[in-house]
Amino acid sequence: MHSRTTVDDEHPAAALGGVAAGRSPVVIEARGIEKTFRVPEHRMDTFKERVTHPFTRVEYRELRALRDISFDVHSGEFFGIVGQNGSGKSTLLKILASIYAADAGRVRMAGRLAPFIELGVGFNPELTARENTVINGVLMGLSKREARRRLDAVLEFAELEEFVELKLKNYSSGMMVRLAFAIMVQAEADIMLIDEVLAVGDAAFVQRCMDVFEQKRRAGATVVLVTHDMTAVQSMCDRAMVLDAGEVQYVGDAEQAALQYYRLNFAHAGGANTDVATVPDFNARLLHARLLDEAGDPVDNIAAGQPLILDVLLEARRELLAPRFVIHVANAEGVLVFGVVTTLEKSKGDRVTEGEHVRLSGRIENPLAPGRYAIGCWVGRDRSTGDMAVQGLRLFDFLVYGNPRDGVVSVEGELRATPEATP
Repeated sequence: MHSRTTVDDEHPAAALGGVAAGRSPVVIEARGIEKTFRVPEHRMDTFKERVTHPFTRVEYRELRALRDISFDVHSGEFFGIVGQNGSGKSTLLKILASIYAADAGRVRMAGRLAPFIELGVGFNPELTARENTVINGVLMGLSKREARRRLDAVLEFAELEEFVELKLKNYSSGMMVRLAFAIMVQAEADIMLIDEVLAVGDAAFVQRCMDVFEQKRRAGATVVLVTHDMTAVQSMCDRAMVLDAGEVQYVGDAEQAALQYYRLNFAHAGGANTDVATVPDFNARLLHARLLDEAGDPVDNIAAGQPLILDVLLEARRELLAPRFVIHVANAEGVLVFGVVTTLEKSKGDRVTEGEHVRLSGRIENPLAPGRYAIGCWVGRDRSTGDMAVQGLRLFDFLVYGNPRDGVVSVEGELRATPEATP
């Protein structure tokens, strides 16, 4: 039976106890969390199907999203949750936020909670930004008067002052995520639950998010962050947990959690598509990654057929011998669409020293059909043992817009249809 206990909103640090040597008190305690979904094998989507097949029995299969998940988060801790798509990260966060009820296990929390779970959750698209801000502020524990008083600060952070009376159904996804994050920040909760905020929005918004995280860390707030960005895990998290297929694979040091994440990526993806034996390692740190337009300005979206113009800056974390860089593009389901391989310019030699920067730039033909995609980069280096150490970096998401087409890519070709007489 799932249960939740918020022990003490006034003194959350002392609420759950469990003070280990050298650590602050536990404010999130999860024990034996289980969650299973029933997924229909055949779904009836239309009224016609229901009328023509009224007695069809719908078969279900069980999807075990979470299996015996147990962990603690301490007061003032920045705790990361990482894993591949489908590993159970977002399901766990929704259980912590009481959006889902667990099938088994117990969650106890001490303190006021502010969730940033999923784009649009908690918003009414028929209401204006002003009305949604007040409602969500109240849901996060503010009084109605306090929520109204903080409206200006919310709009200023989200840069939406001119759109306060616009209904949310007319907002772009970028505007929605900025508003939701700004509301969460102004709620001044003891515990923040954040799901993939760094994957949405432009570079300026991501930097503001990072600044807020640093402020919250200094103020002693507790942050639980779900992310695919291992750079954020390594730089910000005190500890992290790795999930795989709904099970805990590791809980502990953030650097080791990031390495475990890379190992899981290799296990599922078969390395970096090379015949050379590969092992995961930390080779480089991502300084920035941008998609540019023809004028050289950063953009989040491009038209179908327009080239992918990249500007990626890396810093070597160790000496890179004969480094190889693979830029790869995956669709919204995580399926690899294509990759482009490059190496160092011959005039620059065959190695990069520790701390040296490497810039990946250029134009890539864009055959992608309209939709959302993600760009990543494999960074490989030769090792003295004859194998290759490879690291995967998530760069950014982007949108290709245009007229809908079938398939994932659109290619040009020359075909002729010639009628012939039947023999």
